[in-house]
Amino acid sequence: MAQNPTSASMLEESYKKAQAKENSAMADNANTQEFEGITLTFVDEIGRVTAQDVKEALHQVMDPELGVDVVDLGLVYGIEIDHLGRAILTMTLTTPACPLTDLIEDECATVLAGLVEEFRVDWTWTPAWNVDMITEDGAAQLAALGFNLNNLPRAYA
Repeated sequence: MAQNPTSASMLEESYKKAQAKENSAMADNANTQEFEGITLTFVDEIGRVTAQDVKEALHQVMDPELGVDVVDLGLVYGIEIDHLGRAILTMTLTTPACPLTDLIEDECATVLAGLVEEFRVDWTWTPAWNVDMITEDGAAQLAALGFNLNNLPRAYA
């Protein structure tokens, strides 16, 4: 049974309106918050993983050279959870020459397994990491390992 052109265009218009309404509702539910220096962006829905959940999990990812987690070292700049529940992490390393990106990504995959279906790390060097980005907990952990942060250069300008 063929549809006349007016009913087909009405159906298409109705579909487009419904799709626009869904996209608008999704955008209205998206939240961005600043939490302890990390930008957290997530879709706020019951039962969905949040950026805070991912941040807590990332406390288990250790910098292999320093023995402190990447969150407390200040290496995590942002966490975004998109509308499909995928995590996008914006991270840096203590130096662009650091050869540990693959190792840290592998550890992220291990701790995020079961929490998110997919994730990716967007590595950035802006702003450049410096010791002022280390959290109080991270500084305490480094002090317990024998590091004296007062003797390290502050920001590299």
